[in-house]
Amino acid sequence: MTALPTKRTRPTKTNGSRELAAALFILTGPAIAQDLLPKAAPEAEPIVLQNATIHTVSDGIVLGGTLWFHDGRIGGVLAKGETPSLPENTNPKVIDLQGAHVYPGFVSAHTTLGLQEIGMVRQSVDVNEIGEFTPEVLASVAVNPDSTAIPVARSNGILAAGVFPSGGAIAGRASVIQLDGWTNADMAVLADAGPVVAWPARSFGSRPRRPSSTDRSRQSPDERTREGREAIARAFREARAWLDARTADPSTPIDIRHRALVPAVRGEAPVFVRANELEQIESAVLWATAASLRPVIVGGRDAIAAADLLREHKVPVILDGVHDLPRREDSPYDARFTLPARLAAAGLDFCIATGDGYSNDRNLPYHVATAIAHGLDRNRAVAAITLHAATILGVGNRLGSLAKGKDATLFVCNGDPFELDTRTTHAFIRGRQVDLRNKQTELAEKYRKRYRDLGGK
Repeated sequence: MTALPTKRTRPTKTNGSRELAAALFILTGPAIAQDLLPKAAPEAEPIVLQNATIHTVSDGIVLGGTLWFHDGRIGGVLAKGETPSLPENTNPKVIDLQGAHVYPGFVSAHTTLGLQEIGMVRQSVDVNEIGEFTPEVLASVAVNPDSTAIPVARSNGILAAGVFPSGGAIAGRASVIQLDGWTNADMAVLADAGPVVAWPARSFGSRPRRPSSTDRSRQSPDERTREGREAIARAFREARAWLDARTADPSTPIDIRHRALVPAVRGEAPVFVRANELEQIESAVLWATAASLRPVIVGGRDAIAAADLLREHKVPVILDGVHDLPRREDSPYDARFTLPARLAAAGLDFCIATGDGYSNDRNLPYHVATAIAHGLDRNRAVAAITLHAATILGVGNRLGSLAKGKDATLFVCNGDPFELDTRTTHAFIRGRQVDLRNKQTELAEKYRKRYRDLGGK
């Protein structure tokens, strides 16, 4: 179409200033929001961490122990006094930790880290695709390795993440990444962790919308919910039918959306289902299990009320945060704080995410600290952001604990990582030592220098 001519007016000085400011923001925004630190250098020789307090997660705590790694994999975790058997003709780098603590890298299990940078700049937000059903979308492809939020999270021990697309009924497929790499392919641990489904919730007590020109707007909330759920179920049925046809006749044309759901249909990958309300969780689990799928509940606010069903079908939960208020007037004030302890007591498999914006992934340890303070066993709490998180995301064979053969993705800290004053002193991702500087540390040093320049100490 040809645009109609419009009358032009001479911009006022104020309008011109605004236009200039907007142009400068557009031009400089991406540069400001870019991580300028170099990526970690390849590991040249074995690295030995000795005299350490090693929190293996899977095999207890080793006091005064030694951990060594080479070629990105852990070579051994040794008790105090034992000598590592290093490869011949190597010159290991030995670091005496003097009793400092070594943990496997924390895993932020549900986040959009790397998929968005500045919410008001559309070009830097890549969390969703156009359309309700886009299972072919892969989150890792859109990850920005130079996001400024990544080094911030890394400095607090978060070294891996489950990155989720959002928007639409089937938003795409989640990916598991480690938080260092020149490209998103370098960062990927598991590019296709499974499809992400937004299971429609029933709107209890809602009134139907006023009639308008479209049939859908005349539907009651329950009708819209049923229609949405049936559309999701139909997408998986059609993918299964396509797979059967393709198996019987390899000449059947490729359908990228059906093909994207094949691992889930075969049971090779889980289906991550976003659900919080009790009825929503129950109906999602019953649908998924009846369709021979492997559901993982993401959100899980009412998961404790559905404990029997979740336990019966062995459905894990990614709990979206602890720092939240109760949603019901008759709930105790600490309902969210005690939820992890109650899930553990009910025998459910769960992990803890922040349930917050991507820029607050650094606060993941403090969600766990709150859960510990409200009854969650400490060892179970550590596992909730390490081994259990990695296992639920499908990468427990590589991440989440300190054991021979696993990725050397770990960090060293000078105290309890769930305390605010604890600092991460070293971090390694696949054996490469990463730079722990970030935008926040650089700003802190900048203004400390100003204070010193003015005569402060």
